[in-house]
Amino acid sequence: MDPQTLASTIADAYARRFQIPAPSSLDAGFDLDTAYRTEAALVGRRRASGHRTVGLKVGFANKAVWRVMKLDTLVWAHMYDDTVRFAEDGAASLSLASMISPKIEPEIVFRIARTYDSVPPAAGEPLPAGDVLASVEWIAIGFEIIDCVYPDWKFEPADFVAAYGLHAALVIGEPLAVQPAEIPELVEQLSRFTVRLSRNGETMAEGSGRNSLRSPALCLAELQSAIRRRLGATPLAAGDLVSSGTLTESQAIVSGDTWSVDVAGIDLKPLTVSLD
Repeated sequence: MDPQTLASTIADAYARRFQIPAPSSLDAGFDLDTAYRTEAALVGRRRASGHRTVGLKVGFANKAVWRVMKLDTLVWAHMYDDTVRFAEDGAASLSLASMISPKIEPEIVFRIARTYDSVPPAAGEPLPAGDVLASVEWIAIGFEIIDCVYPDWKFEPADFVAAYGLHAALVIGEPLAVQPAEIPELVEQLSRFTVRLSRNGETMAEGSGRNSLRSPALCLAELQSAIRRRLGATPLAAGDLVSSGTLTESQAIVSGDTWSVDVAGIDLKPLTVSLD
């Protein structure tokens, strides 16, 4: 498939709110190389329309599915200045009017403090959690809103990458600064903390940091390493945001509901989003 043509088809489907067949269902040879070229074409279209990229969101941050999906690492796609926002006092509102079939995921969000090119990993291996956190300015709990242009949420990893990584929006809670002296404790907390996801006050799902590659910090390290291994991919840079994979099962969302996430085991404030 031609990446530019496919990017136009996917962008049009999202803009007009209709579903299309997953590219892999039409072409058995559709692979991640073509998918990342398609995602790059979408980035070019978004930049041409006046928007800028602000970081990356991660997908398939669970090694248990890698063998089934024939993956050797996680995948990623860009986020944009008009899809990412910060909550105020732990709360935000979000319109679903432009979305097709949205779902919500609680995730840990990182803000990168310095370019990862200055921290070369040995033999292409991911950095240890403590080393990767040394290049992080802050962390926060966030709500990643995903939206699928493919029928019945059926897709392969390449389809995921090609369709913006399903990224529709990211709402970020109150940041927690990463202090160098506190990194060893933070490493432990990120591998053990738990979350509770609620809709209108009723618990809908529970999860933990271990659901994101055993720790969101390790997920960030794997992302940094995977980017280095992919020819032509741009390294993470100072100021970039990274949404590091869902901590619970994704939940379908509709207008009128209020979703909250509470965190235990790490000093992150609750986050609430009201859906319009």
